[in-house]
Order: sequence, then C-alpha cells, then structure tokens
Amino acid sequence: MLEQYKEAIQNSNIVSKTDIDGIITFVNDEFCNISGYSRSELIGQNHNIVRHPDIDENIFKLLWDTIKSKQTYKATVQNLAKDGSSFYVNTTVTPILDENGNIIEYIAIRYDVTKEVILKEQLFQKEIEYEELNKTLEKRVAKQTKELKELNKTLEKRVEEEISKNEKKQRVMFWQSRHASLGQMLANIAHQWRQPLTELNLAMFSIKKAAKNENLEDLSKFYNESKNIIKNMSNTIDDFTNFFTPQKEKHYFNINDSIKESIGLLDKIINEEMINIKTDFIDIEVLGVTNELTQVIINLITNSKDAFISNSILIKEINISIKKRKNFALIEIQDNAGGISKTSIDKIFEPYFTTKHKSRGTGLGLFMSKMICEQGLNGTIDVKSRKRTTTFSIKIPLENNEK
Repeated sequence: MLEQYKEAIQNSNIVSKTDIDGIITFVNDEFCNISGYSRSELIGQNHNIVRHPDIDENIFKLLWDTIKSKQTYKATVQNLAKDGSSFYVNTTVTPILDENGNIIEYIAIRYDVTKEVILKEQLFQKEIEYEELNKTLEKRVAKQTKELKELNKTLEKRVEEEISKNEKKQRVMFWQSRHASLGQMLANIAHQWRQPLTELNLAMFSIKKAAKNENLEDLSKFYNESKNIIKNMSNTIDDFTNFFTPQKEKHYFNINDSIKESIGLLDKIINEEMINIKTDFIDIEVLGVTNELTQVIINLITNSKDAFISNSILIKEINISIKKRKNFALIEIQDNAGGISKTSIDKIFEPYFTTKHKSRGTGLGLFMSKMICEQGLNGTIDVKSRKRTTTFSIKIPLENNEK
C-alpha cells in the first residue's frame, strides 16, 4: 500500500531529494521533464543547478533557515531549465528526521504553475496598459476641450471685429448663427458619444470578468475592442474640431468632399432617424471656404431632418446632386419632408424667421446659408417646393473661378 502511495505521488508531482548539504540524491521523471536535465546530469549535483539567477539571495536564506529549523517551507519558486528558459513551481520542502530527531535528508514536492504565473504577469501588464490608455484619453479630452474653448474665444473676437464694419447688423446675425451651430455640433458630439460610452462600459465589465476567470483570449479581445472604441471617440472630437477651425482664406476645394464631410458629421443622426440619402456627384472644384459650404449643407440636412419629424414622415429621403452647367456648378438638395407652405417660402431666408419651435431653431440657419452662398462663394441659393417636396438649388459661378 505504501509503495502505491509513493508511486502515485511521483507520477503526479515533481519530486526531488537532497542530502543535508543540498546535493541531489533522487529525482523523478517529472523533474527531468520540466528541467530538461537527465537523471544522470542531476544526481550528485547541488540543487542550485536549477536555481534562477534573478531570485533574491534572501529568499534562499529564508528557505534554508526554515528547513534547518525542522520546519516545512512552502513557496512559488522561479527555476531555470537547462535550455535557459524559466519555469515556475509551487514547492513544498520538508526535512526528513531519523529516530533521534536529526535531519537526514530533504524531500521537495512541486507542481508546475508556469502557465498560471505567466498569465498573471500578462494580466498585470494589460492592467498597466489599460490605465495608461485611460490617462491618454483623459489628456486627449482635456486638450480638445481646451481647444474648443479657445475656438469659442476666437469666434467671439471675430464677432467683435465684424461689428466694427459697415454691415454690422448682418455680421452680428451671421456669427450668432455660427455660435448656434457650434452649440449644435457640441450636442452632436455628446449624442455620438452616448452609444460608444455604453459599449466601453460593457467592454470594461467584460475585461474584469475575463481577468477574474484568467481568460487571456477574451481579455485581449475586449482590451483591443476598448482601444478601438476610444480611438473612434477621439476621432469624433477631431472631426468636429477640424470643422470649426477658424478659416477665412479662400482656396480651391472639391464640392464633392465638402458635401461628404457634411454627411459624415451628421452620420449618427442620419442613421438613427433612418434617413436615406442618395447622392449623384461629379468632381468640380470652386474657389471659396470649404468649411462654410459644409455648414450650408449641414443646415439644409438638419432642416430636412426636423421637417421629417414634425410632419411624421415614415419613408425619409434626401437626394443630393452635383451638376456642371456652362457657367456654374449646381448643387441640388431635395427632400420629401412635406414641402414648405406658400406663406412661408418667400420668408425662409429672412433673419429670425422660423417655422420650428423656439427650442429647435433660431431662424438664422438659412439666413447664414444665403450669406455664405452670396458673399463667400459669389453664388446664389434658391428654393422651390411642390408635391410635398422641397428643393434647394445652390449655384456657384465657374467663370474666372474654376480651377
């Protein structure tokens, strides 16, 4: 019976014996397998043959002090294999006494915990990376918030400069509308962050669960998922910041790119309201300020969205096309949001005129759009409404303007 117990222990554990000086007198097959040494290479050698050089001397002093005092020593130990690799074992070293109570040898029983130790190290490293990622995001948000505040100050300064010019009243209204658009865009940022924040919260919960269960595969999966969510949130801030960067110098730009930017900035709202935007674009470059044309398109799409909601339109469609005529580029934005009444259509470009509730509109969006088209692009903007559809037409001259 004793031999059976002995055989069971040797087959399931890593076993070695040394004399009182630490010279190996016995090793089982499991010890040879994990260390990479043969039995002949181990017998007669000091047990330090598998000692890892990184282990503190004080640990070995504690080991010998413990077992020499006839106590059992237990610890997780890092050892060095023959090929130079590390392995970790949970070790129990017990002194064997003779009938007089003197130590005659030491027996060590171990079991391999290398995978568990490596996993814990990887989990710890992931936690460090995740904390660093959070710190980076906080700095990023703080930086972008500061830039937005500085941008707001810049806009206010430009308002003051415009007031001193001849067309004071129109300029004041223009920048009032610009500030209203800034508020709307900031609201869009908050709106577009709502879902990613929920996803990030779920991912962090999953990371915590994976770490608790020591599931490295899921941990890496949800860690990478969190990084992608944070990256997309950061990109959202960049997109809106770039849009509101002060820019008045005219340059040649592609109308196609400006409209695509407008749609991209409103992408979340467009999808949530299930608005189908159909486009028919050709490449035409004109001279002007691309941010300002982008603002016009955003105003028109936003107005269509509000009209869809107000008129309870189920199938919502907006068609945007770019066409080239002899002397001008033509942009047409058409929606099926119910049309504009005859009493309103002649007034919609007037400042402070709006058919929306006060909480949803200032009455400056279309007025500002008209100013941009006429003064910024040297063009025109017109509107027609029939059969419950509305079409805005923007004409930008190409003569002496086309690149």
